[in-house]
Amino acid sequence: MSKIKRKNMLIGEVISDKMDKTIVVKVGRLIRHPVFNKMVRRSKKYKAHDNKNKCRIGDRVKIVETRPLSRDKRWSVLEIILSSAEN
Repeated sequence: MSKIKRKNMLIGEVISDKMDKTIVVKVGRLIRHPVFNKMVRRSKKYKAHDNKNKCRIGDRVKIVETRPLSRDKRWSVLEIILSSAEN
């Protein structure tokens, strides 16, 4: 019986849409500091494939892990959760 691997999904905010069919998504998370035991915000940027160039700066999007599409792109846009035009 083969094992089906669930793909990783992340939710973040679009911070750049200047490239063709590519967006940059900032994903934030909270971690507990090991020494001070305080919650600290950390963020990371991911390049994601946006085939139809629909995403705009400020949109909240869900991205899913995919095969390597270029040197930096390993994520693809699954859906736009909240459009910046609606804010």
